[in-house]
Amino acid sequence: MSSRTDIDTDTEADVNAEAEVDVNADTDTDTDPDADFGLTEAGGGTATGAPASARPLEAHTTAARTGEAITASDLHAAATGADTFPGVLRQALNRRGLSLERVSERLRGRGIAISQATLSSWQRGRSQPERARSLRAVEVLEEILELPAGALRSLLGPRRPRGRTTPAGDEGAALQILGEDSVVEKALGARFRHFNQETSSLVVHDMVTIGESGTLSGISTTNVLRAGRAGADRAIFVLSFDDEAAEPVDIRVTCGRLVEATYLKGLKSLVLEIHFGRKLAKLDTTVVSYAVDVSPSETPATHYERWSRTNLHEYLQQVFFHPGALPSDCHRYVREKVGAPPRAQRRIPLSDAHNVHVLTSRCKPGVHGVAWEYGP
Repeated sequence: MSSRTDIDTDTEADVNAEAEVDVNADTDTDTDPDADFGLTEAGGGTATGAPASARPLEAHTTAARTGEAITASDLHAAATGADTFPGVLRQALNRRGLSLERVSERLRGRGIAISQATLSSWQRGRSQPERARSLRAVEVLEEILELPAGALRSLLGPRRPRGRTTPAGDEGAALQILGEDSVVEKALGARFRHFNQETSSLVVHDMVTIGESGTLSGISTTNVLRAGRAGADRAIFVLSFDDEAAEPVDIRVTCGRLVEATYLKGLKSLVLEIHFGRKLAKLDTTVVSYAVDVSPSETPATHYERWSRTNLHEYLQQVFFHPGALPSDCHRYVREKVGAPPRAQRRIPLSDAHNVHVLTSRCKPGVHGVAWEYGP
């Protein structure tokens, strides 16, 4: 299983938890890398969120609701950006089953040269059509994707400043560790560009529980966050699972107020939005604590990871094993980015209470994990 501060993505782990990133939009250029994918992934407070229903969450449904009622369609739109140009474009591409390469070819057949990279940038919300050629392409896209006239063009926002925008420090750090088109970016859709840009993590404590069969049973996280600007009042967290049989069945928020819990089955990712219960002053701190119980998966868990785009003051990682599924060996490691080879590996002892822990002070950006092996 794996988890990361700022953003969580799905590597080889059984779960990845938590996410924050600040991503600035790019202008309308052809320089973004190609991507073709479909959608099927601070602070705390004092209010306590209602527990989730004790059943697997369906895609785009609410696990726990507090405050005003949230409909499934509202969550679907929020999670996928379905009411935005990128969201509608992605959904239309998925519905028609067309790759970006095929769409680019069909546009060229109509005399409009739009690269796959630009189409990828449009559907990710990192740039938008603005030039005359691009706006003409949008009109043709509506025909290709069998959308009503104006369905896409009517969703375009105001014209952006010209010129290539260099990614902000937070975005650059996130992309350097996660890579392009990560599970988190796909899970959040248009929200990926700006989510959690008002806060940063200072201290994170992850507790992972492994059940009798050796599969993930649950994860509990406490996150101390600091506001980078006045008015911050919420944070979004993404947990991604490797095994599609592992689904969240219960969600509890003990610090903060849960207002959204959306499970995207096709991405094996859970999106949580937690409000702090108050607006923070600049540099003010708050605490968010939540726990997620998981249905039994089909394969044993073998590791847990968290990635961070910034320095953490302290990171504590604990893994608790069932007495009937004790590992034969455990070690800690660090990756420079998701999918990179592990380095700085070191064995860690299993305690008499059947758990291991890693405490890292001045935790540098990167991927921090614990892995274990089972004997015969």
